[in-house]
Amino acid sequence: MSRRPVARLARPLADALAALHWPADDRHQRRFARNAAGLVLIRCGELRRAFWGWSVQDWTDLINASGAEFRRSWGGQIGPNARPFVLVYAYLLGEFTAFERIGRFVRPTLAHRIFGADRVDDAVQQVCKVLADWGYRRHSDRLAPVICQMLLLNRSPLLEDPSTDALAALRGHPAMSGQWGKDLHGLHRAVAALGHADPPPSGHTSGPAAMEGVPAPWAEWVERWYATSTLTPKIRSSYRSVLAKIGRWLAAEHPDVAEPGQWTRQTCASWVAAVDRMTVGDFSQWTHGMRSQGRLGKPLTPHSKSGYLKVPRAFFRDLHEWEWIPRRFDPAQALRTPRSVRALMGPDPRVIADDIWAKLLWAGLNVEPGDLPTADGRTYPVELIRAITLTWLFAGQRSDEIARLRLGCIRWQHDGLPIPGDCGEVLARDAVCLLDVPTHKTGTAFTKPVDPLLGQAIEAWQAVRSAQPPMLDRKTNEYADFLFAHRARRVAKHYINTAIIPMLCRKAGVPTADVRGNITSHRARSTIASQLYNAKEPMTLFELQEWLGHRTPEATTHYAKLTPNTLARAYNDAGYFARNMRTIEVLVDRDAVTSGAAANGEPWQYFDLGHGWCTYTFFEQCQHRMACARCDFYTQELQQGPTPGGQGEPPEDVVQHPPDGRRTRRGRRRPGCPGPTPGTAHRRPYPCRTNAAPARHPGHRVVAANHRGEKRRSCPVIMRFRGWLPPPERGIRSVPDRQRGQRARRPDSTPIRHSE
Repeated sequence: MSRRPVARLARPLADALAALHWPADDRHQRRFARNAAGLVLIRCGELRRAFWGWSVQDWTDLINASGAEFRRSWGGQIGPNARPFVLVYAYLLGEFTAFERIGRFVRPTLAHRIFGADRVDDAVQQVCKVLADWGYRRHSDRLAPVICQMLLLNRSPLLEDPSTDALAALRGHPAMSGQWGKDLHGLHRAVAALGHADPPPSGHTSGPAAMEGVPAPWAEWVERWYATSTLTPKIRSSYRSVLAKIGRWLAAEHPDVAEPGQWTRQTCASWVAAVDRMTVGDFSQWTHGMRSQGRLGKPLTPHSKSGYLKVPRAFFRDLHEWEWIPRRFDPAQALRTPRSVRALMGPDPRVIADDIWAKLLWAGLNVEPGDLPTADGRTYPVELIRAITLTWLFAGQRSDEIARLRLGCIRWQHDGLPIPGDCGEVLARDAVCLLDVPTHKTGTAFTKPVDPLLGQAIEAWQAVRSAQPPMLDRKTNEYADFLFAHRARRVAKHYINTAIIPMLCRKAGVPTADVRGNITSHRARSTIASQLYNAKEPMTLFELQEWLGHRTPEATTHYAKLTPNTLARAYNDAGYFARNMRTIEVLVDRDAVTSGAAANGEPWQYFDLGHGWCTYTFFEQCQHRMACARCDFYTQELQQGPTPGGQGEPPEDVVQHPPDGRRTRRGRRRPGCPGPTPGTAHRRPYPCRTNAAPARHPGHRVVAANHRGEKRRSCPVIMRFRGWLPPPERGIRSVPDRQRGQRARRPDSTPIRHSE
């Protein structure tokens, strides 16, 4: 090899070495650089071509996959310290960036030698500061290699140089695969926050998947409706899936119907019948998930059937209102959910059992750092986990509402006045904690009271929460400071289902599913509502409606359900059997009994009817109580008799009934219940009123008796008769002639007979 070709190859190597930012006065570093240049020239001779014509593999073979292999390949005086300079020559002269092929090397050192330490360190500090403010816990020395590799791949030390497209291209670069790509999304967001690029994509797909097996005209109408409808993206996507399934059904059952304008009432009837007999997986584009879950081939639930009919109703209603197709039928009637299906639908809250819920509450109140859910060794701060957990256990909100809570959503009040949250004395006693709920599914923002434990957990998280940039609320299309945000990202609404609930179930020792299905975030809403509805001092349905944020009480009935214990207590309090019992008092004439007048047929028992007295001995078996005024056993006045106790006053041992019948266990009148006026009758507007005191005549001494008629004292008594009284017979009745002295007949012969 002549000197001229060697000089032609050595000059670029010398220029590259002169452009480096390195200590050129260090003799060891100069020796390593000369050794690296010599290796490049030796390999040029072996390959018989200049290094600027080398391939990526040629440079990889020279650098080797590790320092140990490099030492074995080039023994003698050339040590492994020459390898970094070979990499410098490869990067500057061969545009080598296949860092994934050469194993481990110090990326900050390479960036410092190529770009300069000051500019590289400045870029690293800017990015690390933004990430630290957002809550990234990784130190700058761990983020520096990733940042330096991003700068090396972009071939510039300036953060202003990477464009949005360049940062997006880095995601697909092989050198950013594996662990190097984990932090790339955060780096992209940091560069965007500094104003040098657009934010990275959210990770959502560019659009819905193409519909397969659907007639082209029907698919065009569906896509046109999808682009015009004002429903939320999630609802539109679900409607689009059902409409695609209808298109596959049309292709199989009605190939002559390919457009919405060709539908008739007969087509609607066919679809209603098909839905009623449909099973899971019919006319679906993908069935793998259904098969893995064991649902493929099972009948549709009533709610699924109703949804499959609701979608075409909305679809055809929109097409008619937009005047895209002529009106040939009424979608509300032609596609109405059958009555047999509606009968199977109704409020059925999936309440979690009290014992399981109590264990979950205990687990949530005792969350420790060792219980935190982790993914790839990374997790949220424990204060954030506790705040989300207690919000789910106490707030009774939807997962979307929990994820969209605003910073500062907790307020404290005492006697209607706002107080600071750190007011310990008042807060510990009777302060009220209020939670501001953002705009939600069925209404606008509102405020609700919650347990103080929830407020304390949220304030503990706010105390350590890093400053986060405002983020877009897709429901309201406004930028807001979300409470549950970390590393410039809002906690996903499905985080409760995927991480929080499994963590609590694992700690509480309960399964993640019960007889009603999986324990989900929304089941807590039904559980809390039902417990408030069945409490000792329960909330009314309207109060619960406001607390849950519903528009109508009908929506609340789908969450609040009476427990069997509450229903049993209400049934017992209603006294179904007791209301069919009658309590009536009977006045016993002791003088008539002792004198023998009762044996001669004189009345000695007076049943108080309220409007008079009945002397029929077997009054409880009388079937003609509606004709009392025409009966010979009926009287309105009592016979006069002597007064054993004095001038119309009862003796001291007489126990009197209060007018309202309220009596303590020993027969004493309760305080505040005035007793009857002696010698007066207590009139009532209707007969047989329970616990009513009869009129006492001065000639009759009265005392109380129990419901069996057993005397409590040896004197004449007012017996309180309790038993079932049959309903009186209706009709025209005549009162038989009977003398006053005639004895009462047995109950098999009635005192009133029907007229001929």
